[in-house]
Amino acid sequence: MSDSIIQPDDTWMLWAFLAGWAAVSIYLEQTYKWASKMSGAIIALVGAMLLANFNIIPTESPVYDTVWSYVVPLSIPLLLFRSNILKIWNESGRLLVIFLLSSTGTVTGAIVGFFLLRDHLPVLDKIAAMMTGSYIGGGVNFAAMSAKFETPGEIVSATVVADNMLMALYFLVLILIPTVSFFRTHYKTPYIDELEKNTDNNDNLASSYWKKKEVALKDIALAVGTAFVIVGVSFKIAEFFDGIIPSGEHVHFFLNVLNGILGDNYLMLTTLTMTAVTVFPRYFESIHGAQEIGTYLIYVFFVVIGVPASLPLILQNAPLIFVFVLIMVCINMFASFLLGKLFKFSLEEIILSSNANIGGPTTAAAMAISKGWTQLVGPILLVGTLGYVIGNYAGTAIGVWLSHF
Repeated sequence: MSDSIIQPDDTWMLWAFLAGWAAVSIYLEQTYKWASKMSGAIIALVGAMLLANFNIIPTESPVYDTVWSYVVPLSIPLLLFRSNILKIWNESGRLLVIFLLSSTGTVTGAIVGFFLLRDHLPVLDKIAAMMTGSYIGGGVNFAAMSAKFETPGEIVSATVVADNMLMALYFLVLILIPTVSFFRTHYKTPYIDELEKNTDNNDNLASSYWKKKEVALKDIALAVGTAFVIVGVSFKIAEFFDGIIPSGEHVHFFLNVLNGILGDNYLMLTTLTMTAVTVFPRYFESIHGAQEIGTYLIYVFFVVIGVPASLPLILQNAPLIFVFVLIMVCINMFASFLLGKLFKFSLEEIILSSNANIGGPTTAAAMAISKGWTQLVGPILLVGTLGYVIGNYAGTAIGVWLSHF
């Protein structure tokens, strides 16, 4: 059993914390200027991180898995009800370029970290493969690389702990960057400028953006009902393609890519939602409140991101793995901001692309929502999900190459 005050199987108390703290974070963000500047996402994440580290809540629980499995997929279609596919296509092209440039930072970080620490860490080539896959794609790629390279279980567990801590900390850094005057001076910020232009100086950004709207019971019913249908149909289609298109180590490259695109739940979900919105624009535009419900669900997800970042576990099991992962994150950040500046990308595009590399498409979309950069939610979900396809190939290449040293 866990030694936390609230036990992992205490489902109602954990849901009370997740849902309640998400609500408190939104309330603080919209009520106080200091909280608006900090952002509700940081309040949600840091609160969970502190409670987990003080052993109030457990660092692992089936409740957290439920958030990843059900809450996050439901939030995605709700947040894409206003997505114009033509507009998104234009934005996705730009984001894909900076995402790939950011990925070069991940690969470089893995190589630099390996040669700095290979004499101090066993099986570092396997860790490098897992983290390269994860920091271009996501948890799916981490799992695939750990299975492919047969990484020992205790090393996998220690790496997961270090990765969770780093991801949460980096998430905080990325959320704070737009408030730093150096970045505002040296990078263009079209989405932030647009938000500030439409905001009353006496108001905080969050409360101005989330003004009261008329929402009827019918809106809530259609929004939630439609989201459930889209998720169910999308995941079923993805499961069908995943079953009929072969994939794996000994399968042709093209078939692996095809399976990665058509058999991926999130990519299918994003594509199907945007197609439905484009084909039936009037229906989706008539539904009020979908963005509000979806955003609340994303805040519940923010709370869950902060939970696994356990400092005692890192100090116990994985201090050097933490250093290796830190090197990867720092070099990804450096490459993203340097190449982003060089190729004239906006600050918002650079932040979301680096986030999509390190945290995956869901954390990047969550950040775009929390910052009010709603035009970038669909594009970063698409681009980040394509990272799942690229991640396995990059991770495999790094793992095979570094195993020769």
